[in-house]
Amino acid sequence: MDRSATEPKGDLTIRTLAMPADTNPAGDIFGGWVMSQMDIAGSIAAHERTKGRTVTVAVEGMTFISPVKVGDVLCVYTTVERVGTTSITVSMEAWARRNRLGDRVKVTEARFVYVALDDHGMKRKIDA
Repeated sequence: MDRSATEPKGDLTIRTLAMPADTNPAGDIFGGWVMSQMDIAGSIAAHERTKGRTVTVAVEGMTFISPVKVGDVLCVYTTVERVGTTSITVSMEAWARRNRLGDRVKVTEARFVYVALDDHGMKRKIDA
């Protein structure tokens, strides 16, 4: 994962506004909230690629680079990194638009693994 990037890598999958209810006592947005937004974005990318239901099975790595502040727009970019028989790995970058304006800063990067499931909740093969 490249922390020195100046432009987001991947497809913009979600954007959401960081609100006061999502802060810790220091006034920063909870890391768990950011992780949740990234999991939502990763599951969207996994669902689109597998054309069906997926569930999160692992977070292989997550690095918090800079805090997210109230009023920032969190933008999560996704890239499908690997597609296996039943699993899919999605790398993600989260960037914050400070004060909802043009200044963008990379705040988090991660790699999540999802497994494709059938209608009965059992693992299913991902079509090529």
